[in-house]
Amino acid sequence: MESLAYLHLAESYAASADPEEEVLTDVELYFQELAWIKNHRGVLVLAACLAMVSLSSQNPAMGLKRGDRGSQVVSLQQRLQAAGYFQQNPTGYFGAVTEAAVIQFQQANGLKVDGVVGSKTLAALGSGSGVSEFANVVNEEQPKVVSKRSLKKGDNSYRVMSLQRKLQAAGYFNAPISGFFDDATRTAVIQFQQAKGLTVDGLAGKQTLSALESHTDGFNTTSFLAPAPVTKISDNSPQPTPKPQIQIIQPAAKVSQRPQGRMHLVKTISSSKISPKSVVYSGDGLFFAQNMMYNHSITVYNRDYKLVKVIPDTVDLSKYGYAKKPGKYRGAPVEASFSHNGKYAWVSNYQMYGTGFNNPGNDKCSPSQKTDNSFLYRINTDTLNIEQVIQVGSVPKFVAASPDEQLILVSNWCSWDLSVVDANQNQEIKRIKLGAYPRGIAINSTSETAYVAVMGSSDIAEVNLRDFSVKWIRNVGNSPRHLNIDPTGKYLYASLNGEGKIAKINLQQRKVIEKVITGQAPRSMVLNEDGQILYVVNYNENSVSKVRTSDMKVLQKVNVESHPIGITYDPQTREVWVACYSGNIMIFQD
Repeated sequence: MESLAYLHLAESYAASADPEEEVLTDVELYFQELAWIKNHRGVLVLAACLAMVSLSSQNPAMGLKRGDRGSQVVSLQQRLQAAGYFQQNPTGYFGAVTEAAVIQFQQANGLKVDGVVGSKTLAALGSGSGVSEFANVVNEEQPKVVSKRSLKKGDNSYRVMSLQRKLQAAGYFNAPISGFFDDATRTAVIQFQQAKGLTVDGLAGKQTLSALESHTDGFNTTSFLAPAPVTKISDNSPQPTPKPQIQIIQPAAKVSQRPQGRMHLVKTISSSKISPKSVVYSGDGLFFAQNMMYNHSITVYNRDYKLVKVIPDTVDLSKYGYAKKPGKYRGAPVEASFSHNGKYAWVSNYQMYGTGFNNPGNDKCSPSQKTDNSFLYRINTDTLNIEQVIQVGSVPKFVAASPDEQLILVSNWCSWDLSVVDANQNQEIKRIKLGAYPRGIAINSTSETAYVAVMGSSDIAEVNLRDFSVKWIRNVGNSPRHLNIDPTGKYLYASLNGEGKIAKINLQQRKVIEKVITGQAPRSMVLNEDGQILYVVNYNENSVSKVRTSDMKVLQKVNVESHPIGITYDPQTREVWVACYSGNIMIFQD
C-alpha cells in the first residue's frame, strides 16, 4: 500500500517536514513523559536487582541438556564443531541438533548414550573440570587484558562485553550480553569480588580481571568481536494459566544437517485466509503473521509450520480504558515486535473500524488531515489473547521493543511522528515529530538510541531514548524504509526503496560506506544471528536476496510468490520465513 505514496514524497516532505523534535501540547502526555524521564533509571535498577535475586547458577554436576541456553552451550557447540560432530554455527541453544551431535560423540567414544553432557562426556571432549572451561576452543592461549583502565558503571565497549561473558561463564551474570556496564554487571562484579576475597568496589580493575582470567581458565575473548546470540533470561518463570485458551505444543527445532550454502525452499503455507503484511519470529518457537484489514487477523504458526491459532483483531475498546468507545471494533494488523523474552507480542493496527472512526488515514496523508489515531495491541504469547490496547498515532506501521523492555516504539505514517510507549504502564508517554512517513526502527543493544527511517526523505533520525532529543544521519539514500542494526552495534543497514539498494552505514562515522543493488523496491530485511548475512525481500520483482555484509555482495537470489513484503529469521533452525501479500508464507532453509 505504501507504493501510492512514493510519487508524493518529495513534495510533501519539502512542504511540511520538521526534522526537529516537537513536544506535544497535550498536558497529560507531557507530564507522563516527565515522570518517565525522572523515574526510568530507578525502574531499571529495581528490575536488575529483582533479576539478580532470582538467579541461580547451574550445577555443573547436572550436566548440559536439551533446552539449556547460554555461553556454556555455545562453548559446547564449538567443542563438538571442532571434533567434527556439529556442522552448524553455534547458537547458544541446546536443541535437537546439538543433542544429536552429543549422542553421536558419545556413541563414537564408548560413553553412556543419553544426550546429556555430564562429567565423562566433558572429559572426553577435552575438559574434565567443569562446564565453564568449554570456551577455550580455538586458542590455547588467552589474550591478556591490554588496557590498564578499570571498567566501571557507565562504560560501553567490547571490553565490557568480554567482562560480562567471563562473569557469565563463572556463574555470576545471567543478564543479556550488551557491552554496557549497568547495575546488573556491577552487582555481578561485586559478588565475584566478595567470593574471591578481593577489594569490593564494583570496579573491574587489574586484580578483578586477573582473577576472572584464572577462574575461567582460558576463556577465549577474541570471539567477542562477533558474539553468539545470548537469550535473555526472564526473572519470571512461566506460570500456569488457570483457564488456558489454547495449548501450545512446540516441536523440537529442526536444523538441516547440510553445510551452510544456498537457500532452498522447504515449505509454502498458502491460504485465502491470510494476506500477510509481515511475519515475525517470537524468539521462542512461534511465528506471527499480520494480515491487515484484508483478513482482520493475526495467524500464529509453530516450527512444524502448523497453524496454532487465528487471533481476530476485534476488541472492545471500553474494556481497555476507552469508555467513550463501547462495543466491538476491528483493527488491521501491520507489524509485530516481541518483548519480555518473547512473552508479549506488540502489534500495530493500520486503522480501526467502528463507530467514531470516520477519518481513516491512507498511504498519501499528512498531519493536517487530522486522520484517526489507531491502536497498539499487546498479546500474551502463552494464552495468545489480546491483553492490552494502547492508543498511538495515525496509521502506525513499524513496532520495536527496546532490549531493556522498558519502551515500545511505534512509527506513525500519517501523523509523521514516533509514539513512545511505556511497556510497564502500557501507556503512550511521548510523541516525537519526525517528518513525512516514518517507517523502520532499530534500537541499539543498550536501549539508549533508536534509529528511525523517514521514507519521505533521504535521512534517518537518531533518537536519544534518555531525553528523547533527535539528531539526523543525512543523505543516506532515496526513501529509506527498513533498518537493521548488527550485533556489534557498529553498522546500520537501510533498505532504500527508491533506489533498489541496501545501504551500509558506519554509525561511528555517521555515513554510508557501501551500497548494493538487491532488486526492485527492497522492503523488509533481517540479519542472521551473527550479522554476517542479510536477507532482503524485493517487492516489485518477487524475489529474496541473500547479502554477505562484510563486502555487501549478493550471494544468492531466490524467486518467491507475488509481492514479498515481510521477512523473519529463526537462528535455531536457520530458516527464513517470507510473507507474500498474495496469501503465502514461504520458508527457506539456509
